[in-house]
Amino acid sequence: MPSIPIRANNRRLVLLGAGPAGTESSRRPGVVWLVGAGPGDPDLLTVRAHRVIGGAEVVVHDGLVSDAILDLAPAAARRISVAKRKSRHAYPQDEINRMLTAFALEGLTVVRLKGGDPFIFGRGGEELEACRAAGVTCHVVPGVTAALAASAAAGAPLTHRGAAQAVTFVTGHAKAGETPDLDWPALARANQTVVIYMGLSNAAGIAAHLIAAGRSASTPALIVENASLPGERRLVTTLAGLGDAAGNLTGPALLIVGEAMALAQASIPACLAASPSALPLEQRR
Repeated sequence: MPSIPIRANNRRLVLLGAGPAGTESSRRPGVVWLVGAGPGDPDLLTVRAHRVIGGAEVVVHDGLVSDAILDLAPAAARRISVAKRKSRHAYPQDEINRMLTAFALEGLTVVRLKGGDPFIFGRGGEELEACRAAGVTCHVVPGVTAALAASAAAGAPLTHRGAAQAVTFVTGHAKAGETPDLDWPALARANQTVVIYMGLSNAAGIAAHLIAAGRSASTPALIVENASLPGERRLVTTLAGLGDAAGNLTGPALLIVGEAMALAQASIPACLAASPSALPLEQRR
């Protein structure tokens, strides 16, 4: 296979097909694994994710994947960060798609390591489609999405008899300064939990839209920053106070709105402040 340069900008260049001549045809068919790395704590990886990462030859990872998880890959595995931050992407998505398929077509085992779950606002569907279009075998390993970790740590169930008969995941991300175009009347119905990913900067606008659509301003709300990580922070508030509560936060955070959030605990138990993974195994249960 000829060398294929993939360039995102003038400073980044990934060269594919640069192995010794004549070695490609002797390699086994390559494969792409879309692996959910969970919310951050290595203890929340699935057993299958741990095993697949351990067999990687190339790891293409999000910026929020911790070093502790990356270090589960073989020392010889190539690591490529495709970190995405608000309004600043190291690689456009089409370049990531092309990178994954090109490595696999060389016969390599490629692990696309994604925070949370690949199919929950992770663009895993686009990468799966790209692999299928290129004739590349692609497997998906689900991960613990941040909403599950955040609500569990706070002791606030996403569904709860008499308080939350449904849960909806939505994105709070839109163009700079804009609130996303969502079905606000549906989200404003009582007795359901609404989880907003990537909504920190739009928290005030999101709250205003929900209240205008009929959701009570006194509805309990929870913000979780850096869910499952040592720096996790939980703020319990109301829908009316969501914007103010989010104002001083900068890390990746989830907004969770719903009657069941009345059960949320804002404070982190002292024994867990350093991260559950730092505790002896018998104390984590």
